[in-house]
Amino acid sequence: PRHRLLSAAELARYRGGEGEPGLYLAVLGRVFDVERGRRHYGPGGAYSGLAGRDATRAFATGDFTQAGLVDDVSALSPGEVLAIQSWLSFYGDNYDPVGKLVGRFYDENGAPTEALRQAEAAIEEALKFKAESEQRKQQFPPCNSEWSSAKGSRFWCSTRSGGVNRDWTGVPRKLYLPGSRGSHCVCVRTTGPPWGEPDSTEHGDRGDLDNPHLEEYDGCHPLAKQCVLTV
Repeated sequence: PRHRLLSAAELARYRGGEGEPGLYLAVLGRVFDVERGRRHYGPGGAYSGLAGRDATRAFATGDFTQAGLVDDVSALSPGEVLAIQSWLSFYGDNYDPVGKLVGRFYDENGAPTEALRQAEAAIEEALKFKAESEQRKQQFPPCNSEWSSAKGSRFWCSTRSGGVNRDWTGVPRKLYLPGSRGSHCVCVRTTGPPWGEPDSTEHGDRGDLDNPHLEEYDGCHPLAKQCVLTV
């Protein structure tokens, strides 16, 4: 059954209706039997629109209109691509695979198409981006911040700011990322070697203060743990 090939017309018969042979759906061309989730995917269920077709795009966008229930996964954001990967893992872990859908992602012989290779490459790139983002968050945890029309903006660091528990507090800096517009406030270590260079003696005992993507806040002491920018 894992190697069964279904056409779009065959898959459309598996919407779980009376007299139909079963309840299937497809994600990235992989077909799963979702009978045990009938209350979700069967007729009248909240996700019945996913049944009997490959609506991979909807898993990323949440668009369950007819225009959104399609298998075109081009031009999705990294976060949306990761949502597809997460759902594919969910179905693989919780439902029985039935076969493959002949069409966008698999050819008539069940071989992967260029569209599938592009989708898988996008997932790999998104996973890499996520890992880099997590690493960057550990290096430069976001600041705490607040704003009021009377007092202006306040940025400050603590050992838990940004949701990153650590044994250092850091000082606020503007972080500019290549390719991004503007900056955001992060907390920066002020002691020890630079991030990723545990044996470095070149920069002395200044932590990441000399990172070229950082900028100090005007009017704020370079080593202050908080900055108040008045209106």
